[in-house]
Amino acid sequence: MDIAKLRSQFPAAEQFLYLDAAHQTPLSLPVRAALDAFYDQALNTAGPKKHWLTHVEEVRARLAGFLGAEPREIAFTKNTSEGLNIAAHGLRWEPGDNVLLLEGDHPNLVYAWLGLRAKGLEVRPVPQDGGPGKKWADADTFAPYIDSRTRAVSLSHVMFHSGQRNDVAGIAKLAKQHGAEVVVDAMQSLGVLDLDVRALGVSALAAGCHKGLLVPQGLGLLFTPNDAERLSPTYTALAGMADTNENLAVGTGQVKLRPDAQRFEIGNFNLPAIHALGAALDLFEEVGVRSVEEHVLDLGDRLIQHLDALGIRLAGPVERERRSHIYVLDLRAPGWPEFLASEKVRVSSVRDGIRVSFGLYNNAEDVDRLAGILRRGLTKLSDQAA
Repeated sequence: MDIAKLRSQFPAAEQFLYLDAAHQTPLSLPVRAALDAFYDQALNTAGPKKHWLTHVEEVRARLAGFLGAEPREIAFTKNTSEGLNIAAHGLRWEPGDNVLLLEGDHPNLVYAWLGLRAKGLEVRPVPQDGGPGKKWADADTFAPYIDSRTRAVSLSHVMFHSGQRNDVAGIAKLAKQHGAEVVVDAMQSLGVLDLDVRALGVSALAAGCHKGLLVPQGLGLLFTPNDAERLSPTYTALAGMADTNENLAVGTGQVKLRPDAQRFEIGNFNLPAIHALGAALDLFEEVGVRSVEEHVLDLGDRLIQHLDALGIRLAGPVERERRSHIYVLDLRAPGWPEFLASEKVRVSSVRDGIRVSFGLYNNAEDVDRLAGILRRGLTKLSDQAA
């Protein structure tokens, strides 16, 4: 990766120390250009809808290839939450069945299932107690809680508050042995980790595109394998029908849904964001997502060395294969968010401390600069407390 060239495409990376990719990635020049081109076309031609819809399918095919999927397995959504709700409401279950959720997972994943308790679904929180030093979830985490009434296991691939990378493939194998489905939130891994959705073995995977995939908010995706008919759509519209005709006349006969993931779509796509996604995929095709993953992990190695020297602990795992681009620093003393903001550092405060999250535009100098700021902060905040 030519980091200097990449970084030049993200002006915000030079305005301040931007270490908040897990919240939102800054806009890049190519993505901005794609948005401008779309709006120029709308302004000057009043919108070539057929051309735009053709482009939607072109981007869908490229996105599927990026994920290791087929185009028919990808539905466009508004965000991660919509995809998770489609999966939660679409699974076939009966009152008394249960779903397993990892304690502390993202609220929107949890709420997608909690909303179904009124209909008789039992929501079982699974504690992540893997013993000393184990800060991730795998099949052993869920094995004591799964039973014959478990219809689904749902979790994040990468946890937003710790950065841990959970063993989704191993969990999916366990679930399959018990006849359960696996529904995954990939918001924090998509576009950052080299993700082969089919190899994960999941029943559904939802993500938004405004973090690792570098586009503005308002666009997401839902991956379901070829047997999408196992899920019923939350709502129905023309876009999800298999028996449409040119005159758009609808009778009162049986509703025939599409057999693929597009059964979950309701039309009127976020066309500007899909154009932006096409430009982002251009960038990934040039760089390679495997290179992005190695880059953010290398930055993490460098950060961990600094943290060890400073005596700052990580909330998440240190093992490279269990990490991601997210590093939560055990800095919970009052004053840290304000101090970092005063130093023009963009990070997020989460439940276990200060979350540092790298993007492909960050470099080693960013890490070293952060270490120097943390060193000054330790002294300043210690003096204030005294």
